[in-house]
Amino acid sequence: MVSLRFPFSFPQPPKLPRHGFLRPSYAVVAAGGAAAAAGFVAVTINSTNQQSPFLESALNSLFRSHSSPLWASLSLADNSTTSSVVDSKTGMSFPSVIGDSQQLLGIGLRRKAILGVKNINVYAYGVYADNNDIKESLSEKYGKLSVSELQEKNFDKDIMEADICMTVRLQIVYGRLSIRSVRSAFEESVGSRLEKFGGSDNKELLHKFTSQFKDEYKIPRGSVIDLSKERGHVLRTIIDGKEVGSIESQLLCRAILDLYIGEDPFDKQAKQDIKQALTSILHN
Repeated sequence: MVSLRFPFSFPQPPKLPRHGFLRPSYAVVAAGGAAAAAGFVAVTINSTNQQSPFLESALNSLFRSHSSPLWASLSLADNSTTSSVVDSKTGMSFPSVIGDSQQLLGIGLRRKAILGVKNINVYAYGVYADNNDIKESLSEKYGKLSVSELQEKNFDKDIMEADICMTVRLQIVYGRLSIRSVRSAFEESVGSRLEKFGGSDNKELLHKFTSQFKDEYKIPRGSVIDLSKERGHVLRTIIDGKEVGSIESQLLCRAILDLYIGEDPFDKQAKQDIKQALTSILHN
């Protein structure tokens, strides 16, 4: 396996969402319900119920009402209780809900130019958050604003600093990526954010985080890395279902989230999609 050092950063079956909302770049359809889709991903929906001709007809009618081509597609299938969103650029599938209540807010793509010539897709990522946590933490400040007023607000800092359960799920796309490259990338990207938010005296905290990515772990295409922020500002790291460490640090949690929803995120369109989803949660 070729080990590359990239100067960029990486950053139970789910229950159906209790608070549904449309997102601009993807849509989710669960058994017994319908949703509209528009954006850059394709959606795959699985249901335990038999396929409903009425639902399918309703969806087809809904899509025909759009005058411009949709960049998303829907399919209904049997024999599963899960719903998922498939990134059309990479083919990576993200569950609409993880854990007990964290719902998918948006999907992004991390790309990197090699020698300034070829762009490669390094990994796709999904950002999740607990709707109830968001409302409890931010409703007092933003809950009474209209949708248009919310869209003008920048509440990134509030989201990153609040004690909200969130997860950034990375799915490896580039098959030649090594864990050493991931560790090196985090040293650079997370290190710069730690310095940005907490000053230069955070080398020990950075080392504690990056040392979790040991050489023994293999990350071929399709591998999943979860960076989960839990109550009490605990960052839990899981690689392909195996927990590799947890660190209690509000500063570290903020540094990680800043890579994806901060001022200079990896995928600017994904950040906008996530903001729209957050706006919908706060307005409902």
